[in-house]
This record gives sequence, C-alpha cells and structure tokens, in this order.
Amino acid sequence: MSQKRGNGEGSIGQYKGRWVARYTLPNGRRRAVYGTTRAETAQKLAAAIRNRDAGITALDERTTVEAFLLQWLELSVKGRNRPSTHMAYASHVRVHLVPALGSTPLARLTPADVERFMATKLAAGLSPSTVARIRATLRRALTVALRQGMVVRNAAALADPPRNQPREFTPLSRDEARAFLETIRGHRLEALFVVALTTGLRQGELLGLTWDGVDFPRRRITVRQALQRIGGEPTLVEPKTAKSRRTITVPPVAMELLRSQHDWHTAMQSTTDEPWNRLGLVFTSVTGTPLDGSNVTHVFQRMLSQAGLPRIRFHDLRHTCASLLLAQGTHMRVIMEQLGHSQISLTMNTYSHVMPEALDDAAALMQDILTDDWKSSLS
Repeated sequence: MSQKRGNGEGSIGQYKGRWVARYTLPNGRRRAVYGTTRAETAQKLAAAIRNRDAGITALDERTTVEAFLLQWLELSVKGRNRPSTHMAYASHVRVHLVPALGSTPLARLTPADVERFMATKLAAGLSPSTVARIRATLRRALTVALRQGMVVRNAAALADPPRNQPREFTPLSRDEARAFLETIRGHRLEALFVVALTTGLRQGELLGLTWDGVDFPRRRITVRQALQRIGGEPTLVEPKTAKSRRTITVPPVAMELLRSQHDWHTAMQSTTDEPWNRLGLVFTSVTGTPLDGSNVTHVFQRMLSQAGLPRIRFHDLRHTCASLLLAQGTHMRVIMEQLGHSQISLTMNTYSHVMPEALDDAAALMQDILTDDWKSSLS
C-alpha cells in the first residue's frame, strides 16, 4: 500500500480512495493522518512528525471526551489533589460531562458545544454556580489536553460562563450571636460552636484541629489540616488552599473553653490504657472518635431553634464572624487572613453587603473630625 520513507519518517499511500500517511510515536503506537492529495497528506505527515519530535502528541480524532476525562482523572487528578477534589471532579465527569459530551471526539469539541451543554443544565434546574463549577472542571481538564497537544484550543475556557448570582447567606446579628452563645452555654459542643463563631474556621478545619496546633500561652491556634469523610472514613487532609494553613489568635472566652476541653480529654484518657483520642483532635465524640459533620450540623440547628433564631447553615457562623469583625471596623486584609482566603478580592466580594455599615461609621468619624476642626478654627 505504501511507499516507504526513511526509518521513523512514516509512510504515505492510498487506501480506499484516500491518501493516508502513517508514522510511529515514541511509545511505539502508530498514528495516521489523511488527505485528499498526496501533497496535502505529505504536509500533514511532516507537521505531525515535527510535533512528535517536539514532544507534542498529534490530534487523535478517535479519542473521545469521555476517554480523555477518565484518563485525566486517573493520571492528572488522583493523587495530586485532595481526595475531596478528586471526588468532586469525578462526580462532574460521571454525572454531567460524560452523558452529554462523552461521545464527542475530543479534538472536535467546540465552545458552542460547551455553551449548549451549560444551557441544557441550566434549563434542567441546576444553579448557575453549579454549572460554573462543572465548566471549571472541564476547563481544567482541557488545559491538560491543550498542554499535551491533544486539542488546539480550550473549548471550555472560550465558552462564556453562566451569569452567576452571588450566593446569599444570613449571618447572625450581634444580638442574635449573643442569644446563641447563651443557649449553648454548658452544652457538650459549646467550645466547638464558640470557636467557630469567634474565629471563622470552616467546619472541616474545626473538626480536624489537633491539640498540637493549640498554643495556650499565646492564645493561638494553627490550622494544619481538615477532617473529611472519604469513603465513609474520617480522614485528615490538606487544607483547602495554601492560605488556609494559618495561625490565628483566639479570644480569651474561646481559649478558656478550649482549656476545659483539654482537661476533659485528659480525664477521659486517664480512664483507659488505650489511646482514647487516637488522632489528637480537639473536638471529639464522648468516646474520643472524630465528630461527624452532619451530626454537628443537626445539633447546631437544634440549638438555633431553642434560641428562637432563624435556621441558617453551620457555614454561616463563619460569615457571622467576618461580618461582626467588619462591622467593628476590622481591616479587610485582616479578615482575609483570619478566614484563610487566597485573595482579598474574594473577601471583599463576599462581604460587600456589610460595607455600607462600615462606610456609615467612616462618614460619622469624618464628620466628627471635620466638625471639631471647623469649630476650633472659628474660635
């Protein structure tokens, strides 16, 4: 069929009326390019060989979106990201991307395909933020495909994302926070709730906090890991971002509760020769095992009800902390560091609704300053 070229340079010939050129990849696999004339096919072969020699894999129209995404999850995500990240990406791939786009040849995926996919998901009732996260997963995968020369453009990056509405949250007011604290006084999880409210730690960070991260003399705690349920098993994982690994100062009221918590743990350990709290966690069940996040949330909701407060998410304690600090004039960058945000823009966008109160206070302060100066100048 073919007219031989030099060793490794490929071959060109005709097959069923089409010109075809075949060449060998470094891993021994054979690839083919096609053309309507011998000259066109020779040009494609030369380009493919140049890419091969430069370490760029030629486009393979037999590779589907499904095949690539499954390979991406296994080789580029698994083991290189937090288990929760892998689980989230895998869910996006399995539930959404593969059923809709899986049979499409990877090299032929277009921005229009991605935009139609997102429109379908929005029409099916998914929120814009959820669709945006699915698109982000595809975009990350296609970034790898682009780097490997499997596509010539990132179709997800070029597709317009859905218009996202900022997620609303309902922080507790100062009076509501005090009512909540009064209700949980003496409760077994009082220390957990107070630390959550006064520090803004995420639930996973709280449940993964260990005693070696508590500095009693300086009233500081260090976040080094988070607790997550992976395959049903409690597992300590890396923090959400590099900024999430942080040390913050704890108010005296919270530190006193942590001291009481530590004394209780010491007393419980003295009752057995076996390690009572194997992971060294600050917040545990009565048997020394890691707390389950959903159970903590159920208790939290019950305490809100007892206090006569509206139902909010546990995560809204984090928002309450930030909102109260901002209302007291705390600098936005301080709040960013407290919460472990990766960028100050995230902090500002999240808590912009609290800014009017801070601006009112600033205006009142400016009025006092200018009024005093003005009055003194007249006297």
